[in-house]
Amino acid sequence: MSAPPPVAAPARLDPDHGAWETIVRGVRMSPELKVGLKVTLLLAAVATVGRAVVPIAIQYTLDHGLDAAGTGVDIETTALVVALAGVAVLVTMVASGWMNVRLAVTVETALSNLRTRTFRHVHDLSTLHQAAQQRGSLVSRVSSDIDTMSRFMQFGGLHLAVAAGQLFIAVGVMLWYSWRLTAVVLLTFVPFVLMGTWFQRRLTTAYLLVRERIAHLLGVLAETVVGAPVVRAYGIEARTQGRLDRAVEEHRSAAKRAGWLSALFSASAEVFAALATGLVVVLGAWLGVAGDVTPGTVVMFLFLIALFVEPVLIAAEVINEGQNAVACWRRIQEVLDLEPDVVDPPEARELPEGPVGITFEGVGFAYPTRDHMGNAVGAGEWALRGVDVDIGPESKVAVVGETGSGKTTFAKLLTRLMDSTEGRVLLSGVPVDELSFASLRRRVVMVPQEGTLFSGTLADNVRHGRPGASTEELEQAFVDLGLGDWLEELPAGLLTPVGERGSSLSAGERQLVALGRAYVADPDLLVLDEATSAVDPATELRLQRALAGLVTGRTTVTIAHRLSTAETADEILVFDQGALVQRGPHHRLVRQEGVYARLHASWVAGTVGA
Repeated sequence: MSAPPPVAAPARLDPDHGAWETIVRGVRMSPELKVGLKVTLLLAAVATVGRAVVPIAIQYTLDHGLDAAGTGVDIETTALVVALAGVAVLVTMVASGWMNVRLAVTVETALSNLRTRTFRHVHDLSTLHQAAQQRGSLVSRVSSDIDTMSRFMQFGGLHLAVAAGQLFIAVGVMLWYSWRLTAVVLLTFVPFVLMGTWFQRRLTTAYLLVRERIAHLLGVLAETVVGAPVVRAYGIEARTQGRLDRAVEEHRSAAKRAGWLSALFSASAEVFAALATGLVVVLGAWLGVAGDVTPGTVVMFLFLIALFVEPVLIAAEVINEGQNAVACWRRIQEVLDLEPDVVDPPEARELPEGPVGITFEGVGFAYPTRDHMGNAVGAGEWALRGVDVDIGPESKVAVVGETGSGKTTFAKLLTRLMDSTEGRVLLSGVPVDELSFASLRRRVVMVPQEGTLFSGTLADNVRHGRPGASTEELEQAFVDLGLGDWLEELPAGLLTPVGERGSSLSAGERQLVALGRAYVADPDLLVLDEATSAVDPATELRLQRALAGLVTGRTTVTIAHRLSTAETADEILVFDQGALVQRGPHHRLVRQEGVYARLHASWVAGTVGA
């Protein structure tokens, strides 16, 4: 087969994308963050202005709170100033508390919506996108990354906003009372600002690497926990532990470097803050002696210096946390930037009522090569090529072939879990890429090789096929499938807990539940992908009898591993190396020279030998 067409690399988030651009883009993606923003900023302004009241009150009391003779305290003036300052402090406290509440509600609302949107987008991605990444990495973006953003935006972001306002107010009051002292403070911090730019770039890279290492660690940990039975069965504890240790060490190394940069940045802020305080004390004392400033102004300036230094120290710490939050935001944006391979058409059509006919017109598919985010960056070899086939409504078709021949690819294209690279797939004469997902998922059901179950009871899992099904309908479904006796043998029947990923049931039992779920869904097209491969021979015979009732009145395509399934099909499609090489009923194909006769002979020999 010729090489598949090249795949154009998609637009990716620029790796040099700055923190500010990331934040602006993130706010645009979460418009809820701007709801009520003006009121919140007004409260922040009130809270910030209130912080300058106490230093000004101290200055006024020292310079104007003495009696006319200068020998005592003017009680009336002092009491008035203290009362006004107390009211201002109370207003500041109320404004600050109200601002915190509003910000917490706004942030949680916005990030909850972002979490939901990201989760839905992950599910909109094709199975190819999801398979290109570790599941733990995707989970970390929806969970821990958004949690980190939430903590920063509620606390770090709030402190940074208040600190910035406090800084401007402190500078403004300083300029009002002494421009000389103000100039000293500002000039002292110029080198720190220049250093901050250097640190900011490196901290962005460092914390982005930390988040990537966390995602990798979560992925390895999830695989280790889920695969614990395999680890024990093959005695590969040491190898598995080594892989986990490497992931932990990679994360520790990345976090250590980010921590060093963060500590250096904070320490440099404290050094410059101490230097500014010392210079202001010396110059303030000299100006006070020269009579250029009053004693109250000198004391007030010392308080204002603390008011100025505090935002600088907070900013240094918050910027460090902010780099981590920005790194998380970038990772979430990377997920949302992924364009789904399979999308719901804008002008979707409904699948016509009644049994479904299937048509493949020159269908080919090549699995693309992908980067770490699941973006297609090239094209691999053809998995399926030049498939032309018509399957009539209510037909029972078996698809057979060796491993890697294209059977599962055929099923995924049929159910539109993937879109073909070339050609068209039609159901009842309608191209599958023109059908709405709702119509397709309601009328077409695929039972995969592994019966994936979710935590809960057996009834909960079967109801995924039809959420409104009653308990009586669920019980009748198992009776119709010939599984009523098996259901009665379970400890609590339909209320039996299946455990995480169905761990409380055997592989065969999980497949029985999956078949019950498909039966309850009552589809018009049923696709069984190796659906009985995990079932013991005795259960398989019982299932084959039950499936005879299940397939009545609907089109059924079975990806057959055991050729006993193929023997009872109306027609067999034989795939070899991605091509449809034979088709016809069992009695005819088994007499012909070809792939099917060889497979059947091998299967019969294996059955007799067993």
